[in-house]
Amino acid sequence: MNKKPISFGKISFNFNKCEKTNDTSTSGFGTFGRTPIQEQKEIEEITDDLENQHVQQVMGIKHFGKKAKNFDVEEMMEQARKTAQEVTKKKLETNEDEFSKETDTVNQKDKDDHVIGPPVPPGIPQDDENDDDLIGPPIPKEILESGSIDSEQSKADKENSDEDSYDELSGSDDEEFNLEKRIPNTHEVEMLHGTKAVIALAVDPSGARLATGSIDYEVSFWDFAGMDSSMRSFRTLQPCENHPIKALQYSATGDSILVVSGSAQAKVLDRDGFEVLECVKGDQYITDMARTKGHTASLNSGCWHPHIREEFMTCSQDGTLRLWLTENPKQHKSVIKPRQQGGLKTNPTACAFSRDGNTVACGCYDGSIQMWDHRRNFVNTTALLRDAHQKQSEISSISYSYLGHQLASRGNDDTLKLWDLRSFKKPLNVFSGLFSRYEQTDCGFSPDDAIVFTGESLQRNQDIGRLLFYNTKTFEFVTNIEVSKSHVIKAVWHAKLNQIFVGCGNGVVKCYYDHKRSLRGAKLCIVKTHRKKHSMEVVSTQQIITPHALPLFRQEKLRTSKKRMEKDRLDPVKSRRPDLPITSGQGGRVAASGSTLSSFVIRNLGLSKRVDDEQDPREAILKYAKEAEENPFWVAPAYKKTQPKPIFQNEGEEEGPSDAKKQKTS
Repeated sequence: MNKKPISFGKISFNFNKCEKTNDTSTSGFGTFGRTPIQEQKEIEEITDDLENQHVQQVMGIKHFGKKAKNFDVEEMMEQARKTAQEVTKKKLETNEDEFSKETDTVNQKDKDDHVIGPPVPPGIPQDDENDDDLIGPPIPKEILESGSIDSEQSKADKENSDEDSYDELSGSDDEEFNLEKRIPNTHEVEMLHGTKAVIALAVDPSGARLATGSIDYEVSFWDFAGMDSSMRSFRTLQPCENHPIKALQYSATGDSILVVSGSAQAKVLDRDGFEVLECVKGDQYITDMARTKGHTASLNSGCWHPHIREEFMTCSQDGTLRLWLTENPKQHKSVIKPRQQGGLKTNPTACAFSRDGNTVACGCYDGSIQMWDHRRNFVNTTALLRDAHQKQSEISSISYSYLGHQLASRGNDDTLKLWDLRSFKKPLNVFSGLFSRYEQTDCGFSPDDAIVFTGESLQRNQDIGRLLFYNTKTFEFVTNIEVSKSHVIKAVWHAKLNQIFVGCGNGVVKCYYDHKRSLRGAKLCIVKTHRKKHSMEVVSTQQIITPHALPLFRQEKLRTSKKRMEKDRLDPVKSRRPDLPITSGQGGRVAASGSTLSSFVIRNLGLSKRVDDEQDPREAILKYAKEAEENPFWVAPAYKKTQPKPIFQNEGEEEGPSDAKKQKTS
């Protein structure tokens, strides 16, 4: 009787087969427990075969796809090592063959060069110091044999040339001369804003447009790409009515411009000059300036934040600095109150952000420079210098260097001071004797921070206003530019264009540039020639041209309207000339000759001669009775045919009554 095989999972055993194997392999009692399997490989083969059989019974296939390969890493490494040894062995054999051929020549050369030791095979690298410097193909034999190249002399010349080139690049030799060359003043262009002083100047970050503001309340916009050599502004407007423009500045993106005027409200315009927003005015009856929403007195200065696009700052005569956001012009963002020595308020006259935007600085009327951290509340100052400039005098400008380590301040005490922000107690240098008449006299740094510059106002003995340049390292005078016969107030050195824009006291704006080192800007305008626009004549009436028209209907062709107007002026009908005064008359009666019946009769009868008042008019008429009978003119010719003989009524005949009409009878 066949027994049913017992299966555990996928593994099944047959008892009949097991009994047979046990009988043949063992004797006595045999083994206890499971049959021991020696190797792991046998287990894997058994499981794979049983699994394949089960899959084939169920689905009809043995396995899915290809079987995964097993790699022996140690065997592969051993095989790679053997192949590498064989390759190196072949290379050494070929090198030995070449070496055996060239041993004689190498030994002879080594003897000439006094080289001690066996020759080196060509495959092995040599430790030669000279070979490290030689890069590229070998030197030709002709040059080596001629000996024209002296190694020591060439090295010395090379070192000297390297030093010269380094001096030229670094500017260590003749530094003042090189600094003077860096100033772009080879050419100049003049633009006319008006007749009053230009006290505000701004160039957008890209250098495409310029905005100028003046005491005459006007702001002019200049587009370098659209201007020609005539250098005319494309738009002039009065954004703040009757208030002088004190400060202008483009935002970091250049899409809007801040206008600070003499009023208490700052305005923001777009690139084309249209108003975007106007700051709110504060309540002037509130003493605490922190409780008002805006400024209550005239503004002094203002500027944009260098990184935050929506934020700008203004300072005013009410003793506060206020930070604003363009999203909310109805209320300030924060208020800063600068204080004097005793705690009283002082008016900030100039304000500025640092280049990184983390510091807010202002110069006050008491001669102090005060700074606050923009990331904290504006209660306590982070840096304070009381005696920066003379007390009771305006600090007209504050400017940070591009690296942010230095600060330049210009005051109305005729000085320009240079400060190191890392030691802010004493100035690095004081440039004195710089007269300033305006509260907006500017100062600034060159793009490489090597030069600081400022303008100078005219004194009584001076004729030409100058723009002065000083070295920031040696504090020596570099050069000056004679701008115009007026005060030099505003000056901007644009980093991208490498051009200097200067605003003067006579309404002239000058642009200085270098023909080689400057880019775009005013260089775009001077190339374009100015062309006059031809005036177009508009003909109101349609003219019909007929080539064979009669002279009576022919129309005269007038080239210009001026001649036509002169000709129409002479025509009394077209010019609608009024009636001329009456100059003729007779007998006290005023009448035009021939316009009345009597004058017409007199003209035809020839009685144009005046009859004297003393003569009897009857006698004067009877003079012509005989002539009238002989040559009748009026009555006789009319009845000549019908009544040759005139029939007149006799005086004796009496006229009888006319016949009575007969009465009608019924």
